[in-house]
Amino acid sequence: MESCDLLDHVARNDERAFGRLYERFADRIFRYALTLLRNRHLAEEVVQETMIAIWKNAESFGGRSQVSTWIFGIARNQAYTLLRREVAGERRSVEKLFLPDPAEEVEREEQVRAAMSALPVGQREVVFLAFYEGLSYGEIARILAVPEGTVKSRMYHAKQKLAGALT
Repeated sequence: MESCDLLDHVARNDERAFGRLYERFADRIFRYALTLLRNRHLAEEVVQETMIAIWKNAESFGGRSQVSTWIFGIARNQAYTLLRREVAGERRSVEKLFLPDPAEEVEREEQVRAAMSALPVGQREVVFLAFYEGLSYGEIARILAVPEGTVKSRMYHAKQKLAGALT
């Protein structure tokens, strides 16, 4: 079943369809949130909050974009809301929120992660959404609410920085 059809069923409170939508997007949302927040616990919280928002607001999907674009927009908003709450609550310092993920990975993956971490958040988001999620520049522009030219510019600068860091 296509994501759009699943979302239609979720809008009618179909729990089975919601479960399938969760299976399809939870890992992707987690990876995206981890890219933004660099904290596994917070990324897991973003997944949960995003899925709750999808359940509550599925009927508001207007079909003006792909379902994935809509969902990643929700996830982005949830991540930044959580980040503001964390910083405002002073439960963590901003520096702790942006430490690289401590999980051990293969050496090259660590190099890529470190290079990605060094990018400004706007460039990091664009790279993640384009390369890890396969979204077009137009879709990314809609998620980030910026012109497509801004997405292209961020990608260009990100590629330059990543090439320098990974050679």
